[in-house]
Amino acid sequence: MYIQRQLEPIVKKSLFKGKIIIVYGARQVGKTTLVRKIAEDFGKSFGYLNCDEIDVLSQFQKANNSLALRQMMGANKLVIIDEAQRIRNIGLKLKLLFDNYPEIQLLVTGSSSLDLSNEVSEPLTGRCDEYWLFPLSVKELWKKSDNISRDRDLEKWLIYGSYPGIWNLKSNEEKSIKIKQLTSSYLYKDILKFNEIKNSEIILKLLQALALQIGSEVSFNELARTIGVSKQTIASYVDLLTKVFVVFSLRPYSGNLRQALNKKRKIYFLDVGIRNAIINNQNSLAIRDDAGKLWENFIIAEKYKTQLGLGYKTNLYFWRTYEGQEVDLVEDKGGELIGWEIKLKRKGRKQPKDWGLYKNSSWKEVDRENYWEFI
Repeated sequence: MYIQRQLEPIVKKSLFKGKIIIVYGARQVGKTTLVRKIAEDFGKSFGYLNCDEIDVLSQFQKANNSLALRQMMGANKLVIIDEAQRIRNIGLKLKLLFDNYPEIQLLVTGSSSLDLSNEVSEPLTGRCDEYWLFPLSVKELWKKSDNISRDRDLEKWLIYGSYPGIWNLKSNEEKSIKIKQLTSSYLYKDILKFNEIKNSEIILKLLQALALQIGSEVSFNELARTIGVSKQTIASYVDLLTKVFVVFSLRPYSGNLRQALNKKRKIYFLDVGIRNAIINNQNSLAIRDDAGKLWENFIIAEKYKTQLGLGYKTNLYFWRTYEGQEVDLVEDKGGELIGWEIKLKRKGRKQPKDWGLYKNSSWKEVDRENYWEFI
């Protein structure tokens, strides 16, 4: 069953506007399904080149001039180049196609912003539009659902996550097996290919440590001591995990308020199912001691996916003072500050007193009863 992605109409509007279109995203988030659907709706024949296939990759590697690259495109006006990060010098080759054959619309996907964006950043300056596709959002999956249906499925989301392949499965046992397979094949194999990382044990320990610290401030120094590596190694690996769409960070908001923290960060997982699989905990919410943190990760990840995936111009932070006052999520909308208290069950807390010192600030609660309006 095809689930329409929020990114679909945005990419469609960008077709044939004089830019290469690049869609980044982790493996199995639905990039291929999305771009093929867009190409099919185009209404004319299109080319599809999957760089996971050895013969396609070999042709790209051998094509060292614009004419050879053009022949690979055939007579198509729209061509998909899937998993393009596998191609050496992909940025230069896309530039050659763009400059010499502007009539061809290139629709490119990549599983890692680490490889692909580094390759295309200089050659394609001003020549491409970049988009990010994440695991399913609640607005995509439950667009036509009622409150009762959403509430029934919410716990499955919090336990097994939102990768498209998970939601096509019926039983919890199938979902459990699938998310563990995805975690193993993607995290412990694909990621290790980047930057010639050979020590999978360090990556595993780091992921487990981060999974147990969601919602808490993270110190690279403390992580380094726990895992037994340098602070620089921790920083490098967190950057890697960010660029391959496993985690993302929130920095503290200070706004020149002296009491506000301005150093540590919080790190969340883009998919809570991946997070649970890493620590091998797929228990129901009723018997978990991390249900509140899991909920916080879910809510903030949904907001993050919307902001980055749809290109909204807001910045996300957290806020905490040395006195212990805190706001779980801060949205900065061009000077308008919205502070969000995120709890699975409403606590009826009052706004932190120092939060009101910021101009144009407001404070709201988001819980299981009203999260749909927040997201």
